[in-house]
Amino acid sequence: MKYPGGKIIENTAKIINTSYKNRGSNLENDINISNKYYIDHKIAFIYKKPTPIKINKVDYPTKQNKIGKIVITEAYFESPSTTDYNGIYKGKYIDFEAKETNNKTSFPLENIHKHQVDHLKNITSCGGIGFVIVRFHQLRITYLLLAEDLLSFIESEKRSSIPLTYFEKKAYSIEEKYLPRLDYLKIIDQLLEVA
Repeated sequence: MKYPGGKIIENTAKIINTSYKNRGSNLENDINISNKYYIDHKIAFIYKKPTPIKINKVDYPTKQNKIGKIVITEAYFESPSTTDYNGIYKGKYIDFEAKETNNKTSFPLENIHKHQVDHLKNITSCGGIGFVIVRFHQLRITYLLLAEDLLSFIESEKRSSIPLTYFEKKAYSIEEKYLPRLDYLKIIDQLLEVA
């Protein structure tokens, strides 16, 4: 583009490649940013759980191994992970799963595994706060659905997906902000006030 005075500015716009490889990680990234904010401000201590793995083979540092670090060369998932996040907030144990869907009208139940549902049931039966955070990616809406409402739907309905209308009726919409990115603890505060 030629500006007044004859100065030529080249187009510096960059083309961004869209990859679907980490499609579900946008929600987790937002939650991780929120959790870091909560930890940095000593509001809550909620962490992403690592997936349990069994290590079979490792390479130790040698003169030929220029990396200088122990490298895992063979491992497998030892057992299914329970849920994505857990921690403590205002003396209450928090445990939840994060899921994202491109579906505009419902959340497929196949996205949440039976052992995760059972885990959330156990958490709530012991007095913890269990829930799922579900993002409808195409609609740009994120909901917090309590484990009790998830379990109630699974036990009473024969459907293979939870309709959006159920989220609109039973779940809590999570406001997206700058920091914390997803202030889901604002909803937990409301629930603790009622209890």
